[in-house]
Amino acid sequence: MPQTPATAPAARHPWLIQGGMGVGVSGWRLAKAVSGEGQLGVVSGTALDVVLARVLQTGDPGGHARRALAAFPLPELAQTAVDCYFREDGLADGVPMRTTPRLRATGGAQAEILTVLGNFVEVWLAKEGHDGVIGINYLEKIQLATAPAMFGAILAGVDYVLVGAGVPGQIPALASRLARYERCVNKIHVEGGPHGEEPLEHLFDPAALLAGHLPGLLRRPRVLAIVSLPVLAAYLARDEATRPDGFVIETSKAGGHSAPPRGPMKLDEDGEPVYGPRDNPDLAKMAALGLPFWLAGGQASPEAVAGALAEGAAGVQVGSAFALCEESGMARHLREELLGRAHTGTLSVRNDPEASPTSFPFKVADLPGTVAEPEVAAARRRVCDLGFLRTAVRGPRGLVYRCAAEPVAAYVRKGGDAADTQGRQCLCNGLLATIGLAQRRPHGRVEPPLVTIGKDLSFLPALAPDAEPYAAADVVRWLAAGAGRPAAG
Repeated sequence: MPQTPATAPAARHPWLIQGGMGVGVSGWRLAKAVSGEGQLGVVSGTALDVVLARVLQTGDPGGHARRALAAFPLPELAQTAVDCYFREDGLADGVPMRTTPRLRATGGAQAEILTVLGNFVEVWLAKEGHDGVIGINYLEKIQLATAPAMFGAILAGVDYVLVGAGVPGQIPALASRLARYERCVNKIHVEGGPHGEEPLEHLFDPAALLAGHLPGLLRRPRVLAIVSLPVLAAYLARDEATRPDGFVIETSKAGGHSAPPRGPMKLDEDGEPVYGPRDNPDLAKMAALGLPFWLAGGQASPEAVAGALAEGAAGVQVGSAFALCEESGMARHLREELLGRAHTGTLSVRNDPEASPTSFPFKVADLPGTVAEPEVAAARRRVCDLGFLRTAVRGPRGLVYRCAAEPVAAYVRKGGDAADTQGRQCLCNGLLATIGLAQRRPHGRVEPPLVTIGKDLSFLPALAPDAEPYAAADVVRWLAAGAGRPAAG
């Protein structure tokens, strides 16, 4: 019988979670810096297969990715990524990045291997050289990657798994099975077709992937579900199979995706969703569940930390303040542009109800040269060559995968409504460009960035009064005053 995995240790819960920000904005450098301050540093788990492949193609500066791959328990498997993607001198100008295989519910061993490796590398580097806690953030929407991605993170010793953008009911049991090397069945949501929305079953066998070379007992990470309201938290907590180890309660003030308002969608005069009293979480109901919870969205101040603790929360999750610090994975010129515009009062951040193919509202910073500019968005040729936000659909021709940001004709051919493509942006390519890993297109074109940040930047006068750079440690130590205890270090 397989041994029961130990749960990742946590003598006491951290009062601060550094939010997971994809793609690669919360990379291993940022998470490691926050963990070094005694708090929970979190890497983004989105698209780490592509991130690894592109870092290797750009020459792997500093050799960090190859150092982590050398620690993978099955060296010959890790070497396949090096052999396929590593370019010692990087790529010449204009040479496109090599494409990566796509995950599919019906198979795709090479895609699964690269996903495992990418997640292992990111967590291993974040944990290297210290004994602090590290988490990884996933999107429930990206279901095909969940099992291999989480397995790679668990192999590297991840302490927390945070999952949002959906109902993460499968994650607690999945974490336990993966830590025991057990074959897993992950149910994939499918739209349409004569069978209604009956899910697909995606099989993942971690022991087979490692060819039986199991590195010993693994620790099960603690699972935190990211939700917007206590009603979903209560639904997950009622059953042992779906009950996480805690919750992050994220409001619409957070950067990136946010849950749509409850009830019919209403837009204000600027075309942004209108949130009302029904969207404010009842923290007394959260506390009554008996599980730790953290507040997220507009929590970046010592006063917010103190207020959250007074309301019974274990602490807060903060993202945007870390997205703009020196260890952030966001390209430096974009960080500097954001800081400069925020300092002069000329930065605009829109909660766009159309930008994301997921149909969830998505914060977009209005920066020159990015797809926030209508002329830049119009000039970009629609292409879906990464496909992380694709949805499985049963149609007349069987199972297909489609994304509302793909070419309109392709979307319609797969049974979609052209109206659903209006205003949609390719988050996959745009967010990779934001961290300096943009795809190069024919005729000298390069994928433009898409920058997301929270609407509440009131922390900047304290952290960067003159729009000067600041470090992750500065954020932690500033917020620590609200927790009533000094930061580590």
